[in-house]
Amino acid sequence: MDLPAPHEPDLPRTPPLRLRGTTFDASRPAVMAIINRTSDSFFADNRHADLGSAQAALEAAVAAGADIIDVGGVRAGQEGEAVSAQQEMDRVLPFLETARSQFPGLVLSLDTWRSEVALEAGRVGLDLVNDTWAGHDPELVGVAASIGAGVVCSHTGGLPPRTDPVGVRYPPEPGGVVVDVMRTLAEGARRAEQAGIPAERILVDPTLDFGKTTAHSLRVLRHTGDLARLGYPILQALSRKDFVGESLDLPPEERLEGTLAATAIAAWLGATVFRAHDVRATRRVVDMVAVIRGDRPPRLALRGS
Repeated sequence: MDLPAPHEPDLPRTPPLRLRGTTFDASRPAVMAIINRTSDSFFADNRHADLGSAQAALEAAVAAGADIIDVGGVRAGQEGEAVSAQQEMDRVLPFLETARSQFPGLVLSLDTWRSEVALEAGRVGLDLVNDTWAGHDPELVGVAASIGAGVVCSHTGGLPPRTDPVGVRYPPEPGGVVVDVMRTLAEGARRAEQAGIPAERILVDPTLDFGKTTAHSLRVLRHTGDLARLGYPILQALSRKDFVGESLDLPPEERLEGTLAATAIAAWLGATVFRAHDVRATRRVVDMVAVIRGDRPPRLALRGS
């Protein structure tokens, strides 16, 4: 029996991300640790309203292998408490100052949609603005450029900040939600470059759950490889989200395995930055996928030698 010659899989790849002198790519994927300076995060284990608790979480994340720290001062969903811009600054700025002092080379990211908050955060050496709400504040991308930070371009289906999706509709297939995500991310990245942010500091995030049903999020996840054609590094924020919970009918505290399965798929399909609550587990998954893909060698190669 004649068998076809094996061939290497044609795996999606994206350009490298460069922040604070560090390069992240398929051979060195980045784990972005989530630090929520809130008392109402959907995941109870990541509520750090107390600064001391947040500092302990920072140290634990770095020890577990985090490359990027992403701090936020406002819960994403509408169920959380109202938080003014000043309150948000009071929550995130002291943390960023501590993080920068304690870990001078660590990449620091701020999860905010408010330009005034990002501007103040820039004074402590912010590296990345994680604009989870897709340019709702049109000044935010210009602020990111002015402080020398990169930016995360996201997709929310047009919803304003802190809006939970209800009755979400996209054009029928073929295309549908995937085409809408790709178009929105391409436009966001173009605006960021026009504002003066180098392409190597621009991330695209399909922002699963935001403005999407579980079916939409799963479809977009399956098409991570198509996002690679946009020509920017891909961030996947998958950690314990509702699409995982609904897929398995599990609450946030039981969604780790589902999250890691989604993480492995996204990494195989070309994502290189992963926003995560569970740093050590995510670190090991993305590093293992990088080895399986052939993007980096095993740390040891003793067996059978």
